[in-house]
Amino acid sequence: MSIGEFARLSRLSAKALRLYDELGLLPPAQVDPDSGYRWYTAGQLDNARLVASLRQIGVPLAQIQLILSLEPEAAAAQVGAYWSGTEADHAARRDLAGYLVDRLAGKRNVMYEVAVRDIPARSLLCLLRHASNHQEVWAMGKKVIGMLKAQPVPVPRIEGVAGAAFVVYYGEVNQDSDGPVEFCWPVPQDQADQLAASLPRTHAAHRACAPGGPRSPGPGRDGGAVASRRGLGLGLGGRAAAAAQ
Repeated sequence: MSIGEFARLSRLSAKALRLYDELGLLPPAQVDPDSGYRWYTAGQLDNARLVASLRQIGVPLAQIQLILSLEPEAAAAQVGAYWSGTEADHAARRDLAGYLVDRLAGKRNVMYEVAVRDIPARSLLCLLRHASNHQEVWAMGKKVIGMLKAQPVPVPRIEGVAGAAFVVYYGEVNQDSDGPVEFCWPVPQDQADQLAASLPRTHAAHRACAPGGPRSPGPGRDGGAVASRRGLGLGLGGRAAAAAQ
């Protein structure tokens, strides 16, 4: 059938079909070599209608291409995961909008509940990166854990809450801001420098922080070697305030 007829039956515009062909997402069954006119078959309608429905709920084209390549059960899981993330993002924006409305209307409102707890002073193995989305932050955490697990001698852990790994956000991570973000892994103070020296580095600089001193984001966009440091502040020791989001 012609591209016009296929567009009508699939609920996709001819312009969208041309774009999806160029992206390799929904190529036509046949292209006339002389005129370049696209022809489709009825067997392609299911995929075309699926693409149309996925676009209606906002699934990005790259993710749609992945979904189309999967078996039905795996594809359903991908759609479910996407929608769960969308609902969580919508809830967060709804809370922010409510806070802004109250603030502009002159009402006193606390956006986040803040809890304060005592954390002992610790040494940390740290990796600093700029990230444009939370998938990159997740990948950074996996990279650090992979480095530590690859060591011939297991990296010692601090017991309890003080030994939990954590992430420090120096700024927002979204389309307008890239952090930076720092992944921190607490280790015993007497072994921090030795451990840092044995791990791969992204550049030659060795960053350190004196107790209570400033924390440098490191050089360049990809700045931040795996390095050890000591200090007081958020997550480093003393009294730290944690915002629950």
